[in-house]
Amino acid sequence: MNRNLALNLARVTEAAAINAAKWLGKGDKNGADGAAVDAMRRMLDQIEVDAEVVIGEGEMDEAPMLYIGEKIGEGKLNADKVDIAVDPVDGTTAVSKGMNNAIAVIAMAPRGCLLFAPDVYMDKIACGPKAKGCINLNDSPTENIKRVAKALDKNIEDITVAILDRERHQKIVDEVRALGAKIKSFSEGDIITAVETCFEDSGVDLLLGIGGAPEGVIAAAAIKCLGGDFQGRLAPSDEEQVERCKTLNADLNKIYTIDDLVKGDEVVFSATGVSKGELLDAVKFISKDVATTETLVLRLPSGTARYVKSQHKLSQKPEYAQ
Repeated sequence: MNRNLALNLARVTEAAAINAAKWLGKGDKNGADGAAVDAMRRMLDQIEVDAEVVIGEGEMDEAPMLYIGEKIGEGKLNADKVDIAVDPVDGTTAVSKGMNNAIAVIAMAPRGCLLFAPDVYMDKIACGPKAKGCINLNDSPTENIKRVAKALDKNIEDITVAILDRERHQKIVDEVRALGAKIKSFSEGDIITAVETCFEDSGVDLLLGIGGAPEGVIAAAAIKCLGGDFQGRLAPSDEEQVERCKTLNADLNKIYTIDDLVKGDEVVFSATGVSKGELLDAVKFISKDVATTETLVLRLPSGTARYVKSQHKLSQKPEYAQ
């Protein structure tokens, strides 16, 4: 893929984040999501790619744009043929309530390289580069924490495990606390929290628990760029989700490795903060016409991670208009 796609994807997530941030704290998560979707779709039209959405806003009858299977830029001469996975706002509830950790995010890889994950739950485990190869979803939290601690040369009591704050995770929480490790509880944003495991100064060493499968693929794309590790197993919560998996011939018993979720060695990832988080600052409206953003851009095969801080003059960007 063209290396310039990395900066172009940053422009895509910046636009989505700015539009979503206009809804921060206004109690309307659908309004925030719709604004971000609209901005992201318009910006994608400006990129020279022949793309198909493999993870998006839902099926065609559920979403007017960025729906699964939607073609973007089809037929552009000599354009890279790619798959894209998007989440215009990961953390819509966080945006509506004015909470932390919401991002606009996109991942891109050559055609056929991103897993078409059904919109169901996924049991996940993620770690950074130093602990790569030490995690196994079949093993208990205790076993995984002990191996990660050894790989990181840390005492168990100094290991921090990120766990989504949901009732379904109480057993994991109890086991981690009984072992003596620390817990970082978070209510929204399991994509960016999974990515935090790859940054030593984030304070997160391991992610455990159940979240969305599409978000798992997007997180795996970022973590692969950073040299970390990720595993997931589909965990449908009801019969409807089971049927959804059967329709897509998804294997409910398979542990999907990072290379199953994101094939090959070409990936581009971009995430822009909507609200403030550990890795990314929030969109800030400096005046009626000026906004600032912070974006994390990742790329394989180079393994480059860039933080892009941008100042936007909104009146000169009609594509940002809602």
